Amino acid sequence: MDEDIGMLARPGDNCWRVETASRFAVLMENDAYFEALRSAIGKAQRSIVVLGWQFDPRTRLDPANIHRDHEAEIGLLLRMLVRARPELDVRLLIWKSPLLIAASQGFYPHKAQRWFRKRVVEFRLDQGLPGACHHQKVVIIDDAVAFCGGGDISTDRWDTCEHLDGDPRRSLPSGLIPSPRHEVMAVMDGPAARALGDLARERWFRSCGERPLPDDIGGDPWPEGVQPDLTDTPVAIARTEPRWYSRKEVRENERLHLDAIKQAKRLIYMENQYFTSPVIAAALAERLAEPDGPEVVLVTTGSSPSWFDRLTMDTARSEVLFRLEQADHRNRFFAFTPRTIGGERIIVHAKVTIYDDEILRIGSTNLNNRSLGFDTECDIATEPGTPEGRAAIARFRHRTLGHWIGVDADAFAAAEALTGSVGEAVRRFDTGRMALLGNEPPSRIERLIAEFQLGDPVSTQDAFRPWRRRTPSQRKPPKKA
Repeated sequence: MDEDIGMLARPGDNCWRVETASRFAVLMENDAYFEALRSAIGKAQRSIVVLGWQFDPRTRLDPANIHRDHEAEIGLLLRMLVRARPELDVRLLIWKSPLLIAASQGFYPHKAQRWFRKRVVEFRLDQGLPGACHHQKVVIIDDAVAFCGGGDISTDRWDTCEHLDGDPRRSLPSGLIPSPRHEVMAVMDGPAARALGDLARERWFRSCGERPLPDDIGGDPWPEGVQPDLTDTPVAIARTEPRWYSRKEVRENERLHLDAIKQAKRLIYMENQYFTSPVIAAALAERLAEPDGPEVVLVTTGSSPSWFDRLTMDTARSEVLFRLEQADHRNRFFAFTPRTIGGERIIVHAKVTIYDDEILRIGSTNLNNRSLGFDTECDIATEPGTPEGRAAIARFRHRTLGHWIGVDADAFAAAEALTGSVGEAVRRFDTGRMALLGNEPPSRIERLIAEFQLGDPVSTQDAFRPWRRRTPSQRKPPKKA
């Protein structure tokens, strides 16, 4: 497909390719994703390819099933499929995470290798660049259906829209119940799915040195029960790839964000795990300073789960929030953190951005330095360009905002229409589920970490040279007594 989508996506500049999805659906929360994934892979005839930051073969695709049979575990399910269909080619490319990170996940990727030791499934670990990681989350079935987004296939990733406190269905193999978690994936078919298959083959080639062949069997592994939100919609695929020897750096994800921020007229809505990129912050601050710029609404985790992220990402985020608050002279910037009914933190792991209800973007890219230039990422964006398409995007946005608060999409849409502001509509619902997230003054060590953005390199050029990416704090130093 040669034309741009809505004059925003430009192949070779802010995206890799633009292809059409005959059917496109948003899967909010991993209960929807896992159910759809189980249905689709059950229909696979020739190939299943999984790209992932994390993968645990013990992950059950039906956690709500009280019988807890092992046949629903993804590892066993894939092995059974290959034995039943010897012609089925199953490949998994997962990041070879360092031992400290693997320990925090509760499952070492090397164990998954032994899980598939009989080679009925090709399981490979991507070494990545020093300090960088393979962070794409893509699944392609028969080159006909593809999933793309922020969700990993792991035992601690499943949750429902209710985000119930202490939900036993979230229990890990150890018996512990992890924190509630918000995820979003997209599923699509048609040429867009085939293009994601091409991306996966290229990743496999670069990591493993062999290039699988594309499939063309004419089947339809579309998951049962999933109704498309959009049909015949253009899908742009944007990547992040670090520079390494002869390989050029790819920063399509960053450029697509910057172009969309510049183009937005009414609303920029973001759900993201991290929010630390000075480049994105500068672009948003510029729009907030305009007299008639768009409203900016952010939803993110209040406090990161790991001590390292709290020290690095949360501290740097506080500086970004301070900058945006200073640029906001017309009450158009809102940052929220969601909680359960019982007040527990909800981990926002989704990477979703909506611009003016015209552009919907879903992927693996965090709003931090490394996702925009250092790690390997994949996002998709669609701009339907029709009233029906814009209405479908708005329905999803109302649904996701409503689910944070505990109201349905129609109730939130009515409040938004009444107030004329997304952020003010959220505040009108006094349910205690969405707390305002402000900047916290850092300590001296935190200020140092934030200024040098430790743990968050911009590219391979500064990965081990943090002084190259220093961003001085805009806070005035405290007065001496």
